[in-house]
Amino acid sequence: MDIIINTVKAIEKYKISVLFNDGTKGIINLSHLAGKGIFSYWDEDNNFEKVFINKENNAIAWSEYLEIDTLNCYLTIRGIDFDEYINSNIKESHAFS
Repeated sequence: MDIIINTVKAIEKYKISVLFNDGTKGIINLSHLAGKGIFSYWDEDNNFEKVFINKENNAIAWSEYLEIDTLNCYLTIRGIDFDEYINSNIKESHAFS
């Protein structure tokens, strides 16, 4: 199953609420990125609150130059690593074979 983000919303400074197409939802704390390199953009003109879904690549975005990976957010919320995600998808696809 492709992981697609349905909604994203800034809920407080450096935290976003996300909902994925499989019903997974949660809050991502991005404060560890704040003020570092390109992420200093968040502090200009309340840009952090302007988060959106880039429909071209399904990324969580603030501009065409500032995006974060949707799958990484999904794995963080689920509390699993990439290998666990891949293994669960392999098992799921074999169940329908």
